[in-house]
Amino acid sequence: MNLFQLRAFDAVSREGSFTRAAKRLSISQPAVTGHVKALEERYDLVLFRRTARSAELTPQGEALAALTRPLFGLVEQAEDLLLANRALLAGRIEVAADSPHVVMPLLARLRARHPGITVGLSLGNAAETCEALLAERASIGVVTEAEPREELHLEDLAVSHVWAVLPRGHALATGAPIDLAGLDGQPMVLREPSSVTRRTFDAACRARGVAPAVLMELDSREAVIEAVAAGIGIGIVSSLECGEDGRIRAVPITGADLSNRHAIVCLARRRSLRLIRAVLDLAAEGRPGGDGR
Repeated sequence: MNLFQLRAFDAVSREGSFTRAAKRLSISQPAVTGHVKALEERYDLVLFRRTARSAELTPQGEALAALTRPLFGLVEQAEDLLLANRALLAGRIEVAADSPHVVMPLLARLRARHPGITVGLSLGNAAETCEALLAERASIGVVTEAEPREELHLEDLAVSHVWAVLPRGHALATGAPIDLAGLDGQPMVLREPSSVTRRTFDAACRARGVAPAVLMELDSREAVIEAVAAGIGIGIVSSLECGEDGRIRAVPITGADLSNRHAIVCLARRRSLRLIRAVLDLAAEGRPGGDGR
């Protein structure tokens, strides 16, 4: 068995893309494609369903990936052991996150502490972030309201709160906090129901018997901000996502628990790897009471 071919297959299975696999292995895309093709031809198998933008595992590919992921995971741990006494001068780490506003301060600290480390960042929702970790396309995840799982190691990273966003000329845009009850019957533009911020807001409304008039459901924070600025309705955002925009005003909402916890997550069996451990340590330093305070 050719381990170069197996390594190429493993990289594509993790990345879901021949292009990203080539970057992961620091070789050319044609080389990755050639290795995988040779493996498929040698054993008369189809391991991937190729599309214009991705490579999806077939059932045979899924079965093989279940073997190669722990195999090359052990190779990674062996390399980490051999490099344990060397300074962390170079390397690459893949990070997945469900909010750029939460993860960017952490990546800035990583850049300051270890300037030779390259970061690959992918953004998605909480479910997509956890899926990237479990598929080992990412080594570190930053997730809002992460659910504990046996195979995942979680550490608290930050806490945010759901705030209201209003047009500058709105009667409630005084800068003073808004009681949740004051949003009853108000026209609102909200994220999709699967959004963690939306779920937190909806749960608080149900508990208080508040029924806003939802006029729009939008699939991004940016779309919510634009709808609010256009005067369509009141929006909600995380307190960590309140940037400067002269057209709107963000204010706290009181009268209910509208907090969200953000965690840094990795596979439990990989938490001792040097680069992952370095990121976890930086996250711990950035928490209140951490050494970096």
